[in-house]
Amino acid sequence: QVHLMVSGGGSVQAGGSLRLTCTASGGADTTSYMAWFRGYSGKVREGIAAISIGDGRTVYADSVKDRFTISQDNDKATVYLEINPLKPEDTAKYYCAADRVPHNGMWRGPLVWTGYYNWAEGTQVTVSS
Repeated sequence: QVHLMVSGGGSVQAGGSLRLTCTASGGADTTSYMAWFRGYSGKVREGIAAISIGDGRTVYADSVKDRFTISQDNDKATVYLEINPLKPEDTAKYYCAADRVPHNGMWRGPLVWTGYYNWAEGTQVTVSS
């Protein structure tokens, strides 16, 4: 079982930047992807960025790829999401997730929430105009 912890949310002015941190412990041998999702009330979590832990390949949702950057530490246990510049529509709860390999039948790709097995508590990001 992978335990994930997120930090870095808060209230920020539009045009500013923010970095979210997700720290994983345990389960390194069974994790292939770590990803960031964001959720809005009443809506399915939106996959925004994912990183392949083994080779560092990244995947982004088209809606964010010009402003969001996902990266990992050399220890591969910490994943970051940088948002720059922030926009009011980025206001959401942000979640970090880790998959588990081998993937089961719920895996639909690195940006689809159904395939992720381990989730951190979300962190709220509020962007004011």
